[in-house]
Amino acid sequence: MSPTLRILIGLVLGLGLGIALAAAQPAWQADTVAILDALGGVWLDALRMTIVPLVFALLVTGVAQAAGTLAAGGIAGRTLLAFGILLLVSALVSALVGGALLDAWPPSASATAALKAAEKGAGAVPPTPPFAEWLRSFVPNNAIKAAAEGAMAPLVFFALVFGLAATRIEDDRRERLFGFFDAVQAAMMVIVRWVLWAAPAGVFALGVVFGARTGVAGLGVLVQYVIVVSLMCLLAGLIGLVLGIVGGRIPAPRMLAALIPVSAVAISTQSSLASLPTMLEACEKIGVTRTVRDLVMPMAVALYRMTSPAGNVAVALYVAHVYGIHLDPLHVAAGVIVAALVSLAAVGIASAVTFFTTLGPIFMAMGLPMELLPLLLAVETLPDLSRTIGNVAADVGVTAFMDRWTGRAPPGKT
Repeated sequence: MSPTLRILIGLVLGLGLGIALAAAQPAWQADTVAILDALGGVWLDALRMTIVPLVFALLVTGVAQAAGTLAAGGIAGRTLLAFGILLLVSALVSALVGGALLDAWPPSASATAALKAAEKGAGAVPPTPPFAEWLRSFVPNNAIKAAAEGAMAPLVFFALVFGLAATRIEDDRRERLFGFFDAVQAAMMVIVRWVLWAAPAGVFALGVVFGARTGVAGLGVLVQYVIVVSLMCLLAGLIGLVLGIVGGRIPAPRMLAALIPVSAVAISTQSSLASLPTMLEACEKIGVTRTVRDLVMPMAVALYRMTSPAGNVAVALYVAHVYGIHLDPLHVAAGVIVAALVSLAAVGIASAVTFFTTLGPIFMAMGLPMELLPLLLAVETLPDLSRTIGNVAADVGVTAFMDRWTGRAPPGKT
């Protein structure tokens, strides 16, 4: 039985028991919910404790890899620049469109009222500082303090600067330093795998608490969540696809026809890596130069997930709406920037781990509670389908665009 299926079973059983308790209201309900709330909180805290060291180590080693790519120059450097810009665009578009969608279609009042009344982790976002103070907050005057307080935006900035500085020191020192942080992230991954082994029990406990506090309305929250996040992921993939059609000057019918087998593999495997052979064939069908295709497409699979910032920003916005938390533009901007950065650093990690690795820093930067994340992880299989479809479409689109940008061949020629 796959870990995803075990987690999903834990969620279904927990929600079912919680909804039954909400309907029956036995005398022992309060004590049972309190105990399960504590157990689920312990499991959630075990996941939280890995976020800061894991994200910092991933960013430092990610900068090392990016610096090596940029040092190669030419199309590799241009491709990395395009990835960074598109990830930022993905997060920004999701913030604008997703925010407008949730304003027009907010979560049900009954579910949000129950959550706000029962959830201890919910609260208002801290007051917005003046713009100058907010801008200065990205540069930590005490990096250790920022890490201890979970201030992710300044910590991410420090990790990037630290990684860039490390690329300029002597070779032997640089290799030892990057080797240390690579070992740190590997050790954190082991801890995360241990914690995720207990995920079905943790999700079950939190599911009972969630169901008991929200009743049937809680199911509506999860269904709406799947729809909203899936739409934002597909929108991000559409942006990458349009980039290939317009920027790469590939006729739309030709591009869409080439993506049919790619989409079929993506749907069946839910893996961009497994879709790589069919994506290479699709690039050949639309006439991408072999040199560009063989370089950009593996880079895209290894470093670039167009739907990650879009989907993660949508998750954050949805949780904010569920808790009735108003996010001002500066907190949204911080979330957009962090979402783009951590998505590039966390590529290649298992999806269950990536879910917390990328969302944790975003939630911390935006001041949002993370108590719902384990429940959302349990239904992530459904939005993950849209994430994969959007990623493969964006991968093919950006490869077609890079072929045109490098000027190696006229569009449609090999």
